[in-house]
Amino acid sequence: MHPQPPPYDPQALDAFVALAGARRWSARMVEIARRAMSGPRAGQGVRQRHALERAVERLRGTLTRPPSTAELHAARLAGDAVALSKALGRQGRSRLRERLRTALAGDGTLVPLFHMLRTAALQSARGFTVGYPSLEDMAPYDLLIARGALEAEIACEVVSAEEGRLVQRGAWSDLADRVDADLRGWLTAYPGRYLLKMTLPQGLERSTLVDMHGRIRLLLETGGRRHHDTAAVLRLDPLVLARGNADEGLMPSLRREFGPEAHLAVTAADGGVFVMAARAGRADEVAVAVRRRLFDMAPTRLSGTRPGILAVFIDDTDRSEWRGLRERLELEGEARQFLAYKAARPVIAVTCASRFELFGTADAAEEGELRFRNPAHPAAKAAALGPAILSSV
Repeated sequence: MHPQPPPYDPQALDAFVALAGARRWSARMVEIARRAMSGPRAGQGVRQRHALERAVERLRGTLTRPPSTAELHAARLAGDAVALSKALGRQGRSRLRERLRTALAGDGTLVPLFHMLRTAALQSARGFTVGYPSLEDMAPYDLLIARGALEAEIACEVVSAEEGRLVQRGAWSDLADRVDADLRGWLTAYPGRYLLKMTLPQGLERSTLVDMHGRIRLLLETGGRRHHDTAAVLRLDPLVLARGNADEGLMPSLRREFGPEAHLAVTAADGGVFVMAARAGRADEVAVAVRRRLFDMAPTRLSGTRPGILAVFIDDTDRSEWRGLRERLELEGEARQFLAYKAARPVIAVTCASRFELFGTADAAEEGELRFRNPAHPAAKAAALGPAILSSV
């Protein structure tokens, strides 16, 4: 169930920017634009990470096309923030502004705040009254929902899928941008089609980029075909795709050839093509990272005096990964494993959502989130709480 976004109101968006601070907002937009120019691949990651901010800014300008569904959802949530500010007391409004300041600084984004607002909108649409005790009273949980005589606490948390990846996608994008000039030079000197296969047993993160770039550059400069040690195995070969895959177009062919978890980058120059394909030393463990966070949340984000819902937003994931996590029941398996532990006794349900639910786009879960009920909780069968806790899969 996705709350339908109304036609956006430019005045509400201006009020949202005023709530954040017009000068702070303008500075943030300049900063995001600067970061997006860091490189073609890394820049695309910046644009995706700050999609909410960019959507609000676009809608405040003059669009030459109708707004997209994703933009309308962003506008609705910005309007919800303005409405909430008006409903809160003085301390609550101050804390809301502080969250906005955090969202617009450093590596922050609007996702944590908008995840909370969207969770509140979902529960309101299901017939619950919703309060914001974290803002009003500095409670450890974000929302308090009530229906009849029953209440439940909701703690909202954002988990980056990068926490479950040995090879981080952000680091991979940075590496691909760094080596692009080296690969173009190679293709100028040696026209053709090449494949650099990379196995990274210890993974890849931004702290190891310089070292990995040096390894690739050394391989190219020495005309080698293989380099290996405990950190990486590099192998340079001609690019040859399986006959059935070669007719699909290069990127779809590469994805089919190397699988959904492979990290791919393509450089083309002077009629030649250089492909890098990397794999980690183990499969991604995004759902495991979610389970770890649930164990951290349960004792710190709930009071333990009411049924508690842990609402997790999984950020930095793409369509194929999000679909795979659901179809392979990885999130369900890890959530239910957590619910079987003593630490989960205060938890009546775990919910999971992503940007696809936030923006109301394709591949979003049908009810706006995945839900996993804890059957061992004393209130698990309470009909009044059913819409918020009944398992969705």
